[in-house]
Amino acid sequence: MTDVRAVPVLFVPAALLLTLGACGDSSYERPVQELVGSTMGTTFSVKVVAPPAELDLATLRQDIESTLDAINLTMSTYRDDSELAQFNASTDVGWIEVSPDFCHAVEAAQVISQFSDGAFDVTVGPLVNLWGFGPPGAVQEPPSEEQVAATMTNTGYAKLHVDCAMPALRKETAGVYVDLSAFAKGHGVDSVAGLLDARALPDYLVEIGGELRMRGSNAKGELWAIAIETPTRTARTVRTVVRLTNTAMATSGDYRNYFEHDGTHYSHTIDPRTGYPVSHNGASVTVVADSAAFADAAATALLVLGPDDGLKLAEQESIAAFFLLRLGNEFEERMSSLFATEVLGL
Repeated sequence: MTDVRAVPVLFVPAALLLTLGACGDSSYERPVQELVGSTMGTTFSVKVVAPPAELDLATLRQDIESTLDAINLTMSTYRDDSELAQFNASTDVGWIEVSPDFCHAVEAAQVISQFSDGAFDVTVGPLVNLWGFGPPGAVQEPPSEEQVAATMTNTGYAKLHVDCAMPALRKETAGVYVDLSAFAKGHGVDSVAGLLDARALPDYLVEIGGELRMRGSNAKGELWAIAIETPTRTARTVRTVVRLTNTAMATSGDYRNYFEHDGTHYSHTIDPRTGYPVSHNGASVTVVADSAAFADAAATALLVLGPDDGLKLAEQESIAAFFLLRLGNEFEERMSSLFATEVLGL
């Protein structure tokens, strides 16, 4: 992680959350070409500053879409024809041959599972589905304790084995089900950034569903200004803004995807260790890292752990993390020492 600096707190409409870098004095602004589209159940945006005349934007768009389509076909839980869906449908408990891309994604995710002691877990999918946040659709009330306990017999990252020398995966129980939802968007961002790097484009911002990676500077020649949202359920406002370059950022929160039953909010963020949605007062976690895939998964792990254990792990693993705690109608900020020094310059 390199070249990160602080910027004063700004409050802007939600539509400007990712375009702050284009605002301000227009006396010096380079042209920006933006490519947008849909992927992974959300949207993508690729901003290229001052694209060279020889850059074929149509070919670049085609390459971006092909790359994201390939990731979706590999990792989607919503496509019956995806490689992940086919692996999940198999009841074979022997080694199952998989593609190198799929294997390496699971291998990278398992590293985060291990150092978070299962707070991040790619086998959490059956619990996500049980609570109504997966492909089967929403539920009207929480599942019973018996349903949670029964579902957990097929979860646990230690029940999934990876050997990318083969490459292959193996389940310990036939019902193990892999869900890369907290990894795939970040992986997509990294892959698109790789396409731009291969073309030697020095200034760009890639975003998929809020996961980001940027290089160089914005249209005004400044570092990219990226907003961290206030984790409120009723409105979209900006809590703070950081200026970043040559790095990635992802946020995980409890405030967008949830259901309410008998006055209790049940977040889509499930603690794989208990089988239940997180219930502490940690509202969101933002992670800045070299890789968007790592930031995506690490933010999920730290949100599951909560502001105390999560901050402890962030310090232990040298993760730049920013926590927002819900205290009634107010929010408290906490951050790791790496976030304070390298992101905010404190």
